[in-house]
Amino acid sequence: MRMKGKIGRRRFFSDAAIAAAGILLRSSMKGCSPGHDNEFSSYDIVHEINKYRKIDAHTHIFSAPDQTPEWHLDIADRLGIEKLQISRPRLAGFGGTDGPDNPEQVRQLNDIIYKAIKQYPDRFIGFFTLNPVFQRESLEEIKRCVDLGFAGYKGFVQVKVNDPLYYPIIEKLIDLKMLCFMHSECELGQGGYRMKYDKHSFPNVTIPEDMADIAGRYPEAMFQWAHIASGDFEYISKCIKDHPNIYVDISSSNNEESHVDYCIEQLGEDRIFFASDNSYYQAVGKILASNATETQRRKIFFDNYNNILKKGGHGID
Repeated sequence: MRMKGKIGRRRFFSDAAIAAAGILLRSSMKGCSPGHDNEFSSYDIVHEINKYRKIDAHTHIFSAPDQTPEWHLDIADRLGIEKLQISRPRLAGFGGTDGPDNPEQVRQLNDIIYKAIKQYPDRFIGFFTLNPVFQRESLEEIKRCVDLGFAGYKGFVQVKVNDPLYYPIIEKLIDLKMLCFMHSECELGQGGYRMKYDKHSFPNVTIPEDMADIAGRYPEAMFQWAHIASGDFEYISKCIKDHPNIYVDISSSNNEESHVDYCIEQLGEDRIFFASDNSYYQAVGKILASNATETQRRKIFFDNYNNILKKGGHGID
């Protein structure tokens, strides 16, 4: 990376408007900031973006009415993202709090994903959802989705991941060598009141201790903690540090300056996935703005997640 003067990656990406404009225009960042023309002129953001192969380990289609499969692929093309893992664990769109209550709703959500992966098989990696309360139907739905080409599981908030209702599902995912990818929370707090775990909007949401518990019970399973940057990433990292079968994705619209570096320090470079949760530009920018080495960036952007997908026969050459 070529930089002049005192400006660094962190300062450059702290101006989100400039970074986003450069990506959208697919141009180098020359003369974009008054007073810093000379400092920015040698940083070619498009070159940096295109240096790395990428798989997005966390996206949702139709989270908003206009977020069609084509909308996602247009952004992915701009950012050089080869494949996107997609799921639909909610009945409502962005901001919805309801998961599927019954097996028919589960099937409808999974059919939305199947339609997208069938239409764009070279771009989308489908993850199915379930309601573990319905154990027999859940196991039947896993078989149906596997036969349709799905590559893993995305859980929501009906049941905590360490509840015994999850045991047969996790055991099946172990057999299939698939990720158990969970919506999970560990909030920082609101209004001066620090909440150690969550904001209590979902009584059965998975928290760090839940995932650490189930990872210890099933060390052969593979778990993905969703959007670590959305909560207390320091507490989460410390809580799951000793469980190497828990991976984290760095998606979030929140962008604490140090969280990528902190996760590398605490968890190691092999347990971190590039992911956006539909906040694409932030997801790319935070890795480029981190102190990660070239090798670490390549692992986070592509290799780590691809290595997990390969175990279940869904990797990219």
